Amino acid sequence: MRAKGKAISSCSAMEIGKKKFLEHSGQANHKLVDESETLRAEENGSCNSWVVDMPKMLEQADPSVEMARWKQRSIYRVPEFIKKTTNSDAYRPQFVSLGPYHHREPHLLAMEEHKRRALVHLVKRAGKPHTYVQFVEAIEEVVDELQAAYDDLDDKWRGANIGSFVEMMVTDGCFLLELIMMVDSILRNDEIVDDYAADDPIFSKRSFLVLWPVMRKDMIAMENQLPLVVLQRLLAVQRGTPPKAREINYMVGNLLDVECFEEHMDKLGLHFLDIYYKSYCGVSPCWEGSDYDELRAPCAVEMSEAGIQFKKSNTNSIHDVDFEDAVLSMPLFDFNDSTETILLNLMAFEWLHPYAKDDVVAYVSFMDDIIQSERDVALLESEGIVLDITGSKQMVEMFNYSLTRLGRVNVGNRLGHVQWKIKTYCRKRRNRWQASFVNTYLSNPWVFISLVAAVILLVATLLQTVYTIVPFYTKG
Repeated sequence: MRAKGKAISSCSAMEIGKKKFLEHSGQANHKLVDESETLRAEENGSCNSWVVDMPKMLEQADPSVEMARWKQRSIYRVPEFIKKTTNSDAYRPQFVSLGPYHHREPHLLAMEEHKRRALVHLVKRAGKPHTYVQFVEAIEEVVDELQAAYDDLDDKWRGANIGSFVEMMVTDGCFLLELIMMVDSILRNDEIVDDYAADDPIFSKRSFLVLWPVMRKDMIAMENQLPLVVLQRLLAVQRGTPPKAREINYMVGNLLDVECFEEHMDKLGLHFLDIYYKSYCGVSPCWEGSDYDELRAPCAVEMSEAGIQFKKSNTNSIHDVDFEDAVLSMPLFDFNDSTETILLNLMAFEWLHPYAKDDVVAYVSFMDDIIQSERDVALLESEGIVLDITGSKQMVEMFNYSLTRLGRVNVGNRLGHVQWKIKTYCRKRRNRWQASFVNTYLSNPWVFISLVAAVILLVATLLQTVYTIVPFYTKG
């Protein structure tokens, strides 16, 4: 009986367990069905939303609409593939943020107080209590244009948060106007405006000159740009009349310490990097195209061994590169701590902005070809082509590893044609033999004297031999 009872209880336990398992299974199945239906509903909702939005998407896909949209963009986020293959820090600010991309990042927060101080000083100096309100209204009138200038602008600056965007534009713009005023005072040897303390950490003359190299690099960073329309609008409120585009361009050029371009000077620049780019490139020369473009040029040492001489151009334009009569003329290349950052941002601008040319990319590719080792740097430095402050090793690494990844083949441009002429010259054996003879025997006066003495001795020996042999044959 005890065994039978134990069996009955065991069967009962199994039935109870089975019943609970079925109950849990049923709940699980119901849960899976519910989740499946929810997911299906979400997918249907997403699909329905996509279908509803399709007419709007089709309207935006019109070529004229897309063209107008892309034409407004001028400030870009640098793609990750470019950042990973170069120096990612070059494209973002290290000291002060301008614009929305890096606004209020932890390492830039300290400057926010100083930017607000600049705004307060500028408004106070105007002597009109409603100046700030007028600043805001002036920026609100062009806020759509300003937002359209930024590629991939976060939603946190749009819609209900548009007031934060306007406030940022006003604050950053007034900060730049104060820096422009300081540079103008320094250039005219005037006293800095006395409403800042003599020991001000940013706006005193001493502090400004110390911090200026860092701020200047931030002002040409691709992801740290402010449309120049902001400065034009703020100055119009400050003065009562809108300034001309030429004046704004000159102001920015003075602040960046670059020579202002003359071509299209009456058209307002896009932003600080655009002004720097136009100044760096200058006017592209007209030239007759050629189908004989070369992929690479020989390095400087190989050119020298082939008999090519180097000459510093009369201008600093990157277009002033030519090869005539075995002489390669080039502008001075100034290498310092800011060179890599400047070139990376100029090249990124050419990559991303559809209306920019490939002038800087072509020039950097050309320089990358002729600078392959420290010997090339030393040779160019001795010829006055390179001014090397940082070090030849750093320059070689910059060209061969950092900049070259953004370079392109110089096909179809003037520098490509120059490379072809150089390569054609170096291929001729006569030029190499002549250069080898000059380098071996004519570069040192003592070697040349020894050569002349050897030639004289050889000639004398030949004459003596002739005078000895001739009588022997004439006797008969």
